[in-house]
Amino acid sequence: MLATLIIVFREVLEAGLIIGIVLAATEGVQHRGRWIAGGMAAGIAGAALLAAFAGALSNAFSGVGQELFNAAILIIAVLMLGLHITWMASHGRQIARDMKAIGRSVVEGERSLTAMTLVVAVAVLREGSEVVLFLFGIATSTHEGAGSMLLGGGLGVLAGCSVSWGLYRGLLALPMRHLFKVTNAMIALLAAGMAGQAAAILVSANLLPSLGDQLWDTSHILRDDSIVGRALHALIGYADRPSGIQVLAFLVTLATLIVLSRIIGQGSRVRQQGGPARHAH
Repeated sequence: MLATLIIVFREVLEAGLIIGIVLAATEGVQHRGRWIAGGMAAGIAGAALLAAFAGALSNAFSGVGQELFNAAILIIAVLMLGLHITWMASHGRQIARDMKAIGRSVVEGERSLTAMTLVVAVAVLREGSEVVLFLFGIATSTHEGAGSMLLGGGLGVLAGCSVSWGLYRGLLALPMRHLFKVTNAMIALLAAGMAGQAAAILVSANLLPSLGDQLWDTSHILRDDSIVGRALHALIGYADRPSGIQVLAFLVTLATLIVLSRIIGQGSRVRQQGGPARHAH
């Protein structure tokens, strides 16, 4: 039961932290609950399907099918997070002033919600498939009873959801004028971390050069397979022994998102300031 509890808690926490950030980042967006719930449902269904065909997927593309699939969904998530950041750079100030602003921008609002729904689906898909595969391994290797595994899994889900809910409520405690800045920063770090993880996966599949197998080793301080390490891995792509390409992907993605959001944000401010002036003239 303990092994099941720890595994489920760890995986639910990783997905839950991402969902908590997405919920906070879309606070005030109309119908965001049904969109995010739909993303979670799609992720769960996808995880079950992926687990059922895990063997075939692993053997695809000369034995690196699983790595290619994992890297692909991470890259898609990075693109979707980037789309949301650029959208918020253009609309964040207006939303902060008027929480109903998105209601008057339905097409663009739904575009951003679609992106974030896909991010939720990817997070649940990735962690859900790992839960299924890990639990299958425990069941076959230890012959643990179904009742014990269900109890451990239920406690793991409860604990993971509780921590994730705490993060979400903590973010909502911020003043609205700061909420979108904080969540945008967290989403940028999340996207950069996912880009680094995708690069690491492609290195392991011999599809990218490592540019240095191990730039540093902080495993004696914080292992990336510990509970805290896994949480940081989910939030910022923390690795205790990262390769050069992993760090490069992180930095390039983060820098690109920062530059894009600033350019778009400045353009939005110019339009908002210029509009009234032209009207007065």
